[in-house]
Formats: sequence, structure tokens, C-alpha cells
Amino acid sequence: MNVNADLHIHSKYSMATSNKMNMQTIAREAAKKGIDVVGTGDCLHSRWMDSIKKLPESNGVFSLNDTSFVLTVEIEGANRVHHLLIIPSISKAEELRERFLKHSSDIDADGRPNVDLGGAEIAEYARDAGALIGPCHAFTPWTAMYAYHDSLEGCYLDLAGYVSFVELGLSADSSYADRISELHRLTFLTNSDAHSPWPNKLAREFNRFEMPDITFDNLKKAILRKNGCKPVLNVGMFPEEGKYNESACIRCFKRYTLQECLIKKWRCACGARIKKGVRDRVNELADLPAPEHPSHRPEYLHLIPLAEIIALALGHSSPYTKTVQSAWNKLIKKPGSEIAVLVDADVSGLEGDRMIVDAIRAFREGRVVIHPGGGGRYGSVELPDDDAGDVESDYYVSRTEEMPAQRSLFDYI
Repeated sequence: MNVNADLHIHSKYSMATSNKMNMQTIAREAAKKGIDVVGTGDCLHSRWMDSIKKLPESNGVFSLNDTSFVLTVEIEGANRVHHLLIIPSISKAEELRERFLKHSSDIDADGRPNVDLGGAEIAEYARDAGALIGPCHAFTPWTAMYAYHDSLEGCYLDLAGYVSFVELGLSADSSYADRISELHRLTFLTNSDAHSPWPNKLAREFNRFEMPDITFDNLKKAILRKNGCKPVLNVGMFPEEGKYNESACIRCFKRYTLQECLIKKWRCACGARIKKGVRDRVNELADLPAPEHPSHRPEYLHLIPLAEIIALALGHSSPYTKTVQSAWNKLIKKPGSEIAVLVDADVSGLEGDRMIVDAIRAFREGRVVIHPGGGGRYGSVELPDDDAGDVESDYYVSRTEEMPAQRSLFDYI
């Protein structure tokens, strides 16, 4: 069976997170989205763990209505590097909590615990608990492995070989990461890092795995690509949309080439700091001139959430207007979920405003215009004006092209 999974979210106990991030709301919205498996996030937080324990459990999977949960947590270690752990059971989560308690001033201060440990020590604890580990949003200029280290080994030392995945984050895709040969052996995960449960946040990026049924062991096999279980699709936003895609000033958002940044010593003409963009950071790290995808690498499908596509098609500034929400509900009614509409359904058979259907088709075919972001300001996406000829833009993306990567309009957190 194909299983859609978003393995990195946060609960209401994390900072800057919606109070609606409770189990019931997450489960309901995940089903509307078309997500089968959600990472719990924050599973080492005592109150969130209590909520998880109330759910029926089987083979490491917790169930609520039609949604399955697996235990996950994002750990902030030394140098503020973030790591994602996928944990097999409550008992192992409790074991990890007890061990991390010794290295945290207050493990319940935030759903994402902060511990005074390096990557190798966190990986050792994960290995001892039978948990999977990998760096979160690995390329972003804040709180990411490649923001502070030049290699997996630089972060995880002799435990680098235990790392089994890299979370690309909203600012990168496979064409970025596969220019770095040390990552070729790893599975790439695309997760939302959602701080609210609504469909333009939850599963704005997700993974599709092939596995016989939903158990922790099968998910682990899929990430490790064993016994016929494997990832078959990564879905995420265009990296160019990301607010740190290009090197740019953090105050006025003026964008600079890497050479200009070096000449200016990372100071903008306005006096503020220039923040190095993901694209430039990947170019620094890359040991390959172009992406070389290993045979196990699945397709990367570039999409943005359906409500955002509808808003673009109808000329609305917000995905939350009554008109956009009404169109969203109408579109998903027959296919059954947002993912079915965006990924699986025959576009010609979709029931809805033809402008919206044409917009969905344009995204599927990669016919969109992207103005890259940088310095903390998101990029933007436009639909092509087919009647106006060529559109003036920074990028015109075709699905058939391999492009340098980046990301999108929505709250990064």
C-alpha cells in the first residue's frame, strides 16, 4: 500500500504554536489532507506524552479515527542544531526522556527540548533506544546541521553512519541535496514542521512510502529501504519560495550574489547583515556540478497547498476567505482529500471552477513563475499569463528541468 506521511510537526506545547495542535484536531485535519501517518512531535514533553498514551496503540502506531501517529520529537542540541528522532515505543520515549533530563535545564519548557549535547551524543542515545535519527531542515541558515557543519561527520562524528535520513526542509529539494555525494546513501524526508493544523500548514510537505501495512517496523524499513519497503515520492514546495533561498539583507531584503557578499563582508548598504542563502550554501558544500540522483531516489513533486493555489487562481490575498474555503471543500469532496486532488486525481475530472482546475494543472506541469525569497522574506509564486506571452520573472520552472532548489510563501515555523 502507499502511505502518505508527515513525520515532523509540533504540538500545542511548542513555542509559537497554535492551541489547536491537539490530537483530535490534528487527526481530523490530517484525514482531510489525505495523510495516513503523522509524527506526534514533542513526544518527550510530559503533558503531550500523556495525551499520546490515551490513544490505542499497536505495533508502535497510535490511532485516532482514521489517522495513525508514530512517536517523533525534534531535539535542539549544541550550536542550536535540530535533530529529528522517530521512536519505536512509549517505553523507549520514556527512556530517552530520562536520559535527556540530565542534560536539560527544563525539558518541559518547550515541546522541542533543548539539551546540552552534540550530534554524536544525541545519535548515540537514539541508537540505544532503537530510534531513527537525522538532521532537521538540514540546509536552512538557522538551527540546521549545514549551517554549523560542513559534513555529516562534522556533526555526528563516528555516529554519522547511524544517520538514516536527511530532512530537506522547505528550502531545499532533491536537486539541491543530491549535489552532495555524502547524502546519496540517505533517504530524503520532506515534512511540514507544522505549527498549526490547517491544510496550508499540515503536510504542506509530505512523503509517500510503499509498505505492506502501517507499523513502526514497516516505516523504519521504508526509511531504510529494506524488504521491499521504500519511499516512492517526495512532495514539497518550490525551494525558490523560501525566505532564505538567496543571500539577502535581513532588513531591506536586497539580494546579493555570493561574490558581492564577500566583497561587502556580509554587510548591506543599509548597514544590516546579509544572511547567506541556501542556494549559496549548497554551492559551497557541493562536490558535484549537477545533481546525481541515486537509483533509490524517488521523484520530487513540487506543489503548494491547495488553498494557496485556489487563492492564486481567484486573485484572493488569503487562503482563508469564505470563497477560497468553499472552493476547497467542493474540490476535495469527490476525490476525498486534498492530496487526492493535487497528486492523484485526473485533473480533467475535477469538479470546480475552471480557473482553479487550470491552476492545479499548471502546478502539476511545473508551469509557474517564481520570484525567489531571501533575508527572511518569502518568495512568491505566480501562475503564467498564457494570454500575455512571456512573463517577466526570476524563474520559470518546468517539471522536466532540474533546477537549483529553495521554497515558499507560508510561515516557515
